[in-house]
Amino acid sequence: MVELELDLPEGLVDPKRCNCSICRRKGAVMAYVPLNGLRILRGAEHLKLYQFNSGVAKHYFCSNCGIYTHHQTRSNPTVYGFNVGCLEGVNPCDLDGVSVSDGINHESDL
Repeated sequence: MVELELDLPEGLVDPKRCNCSICRRKGAVMAYVPLNGLRILRGAEHLKLYQFNSGVAKHYFCSNCGIYTHHQTRSNPTVYGFNVGCLEGVNPCDLDGVSVSDGINHESDL
């Protein structure tokens, strides 16, 4: 089991989905914290890294259950995106107004 600790002093701010090839397939709702706002408390040995396309973004998932936990973004490498569905007591299906970032037309690719 992977357990993360997140600093969310303002709660979930601007959760979103992304339409890039990996994100639209996993369908996760993500929110963001600064790099120092995410700590791995347990299960670091179960985390596996996946990098695709440019190799800049770092996507982590649990090697036991396959769930995406968090990622370091390509567009802003000073933050981690995290899977809102991994938060205890939060159902991402209950969130209203989740916007979609345009990862298909990423600014680094233009």
